[in-house]
Amino acid sequence: MDSAEFHAAVYEAVRLIPLGKVTSYGHIAHLIGMPNHSRHVGQALKFADPGVNPPLPWQRVIGSSGAISSRGPGTNGAQRQREALEAEGVEVTVGRAGEFKVDMRIYGWFPDNVEILQPEDQDQVDGENSSSG
Repeated sequence: MDSAEFHAAVYEAVRLIPLGKVTSYGHIAHLIGMPNHSRHVGQALKFADPGVNPPLPWQRVIGSSGAISSRGPGTNGAQRQREALEAEGVEVTVGRAGEFKVDMRIYGWFPDNVEILQPEDQDQVDGENSSSG
């Protein structure tokens, strides 16, 4: 799987996370068949086009402990993620160290597998759709 295919698979899996639920970077990596690439999932989300259509619910992917990842000093990404999750009905609490956390037992989404179209499958679907019109 090359980088573009990896990013496409990540985006497709993230779009399957239901409203009001969250999952981890590692679980997205597991779902797309790349279980040792959770950090790459984070990078793929970091570089996603904010205007992509259909929209990418990036805010629904958090750390496996339920922590919202800090974006570093002087950034507001964790606060934006908190606000986006709260707007979807996900309760975000503040931990002892000031970090934002989500209770994965309540809001976690961890299916064993999902149907992800591989790029070659998508070409077949697109070809079938264009020939039937």
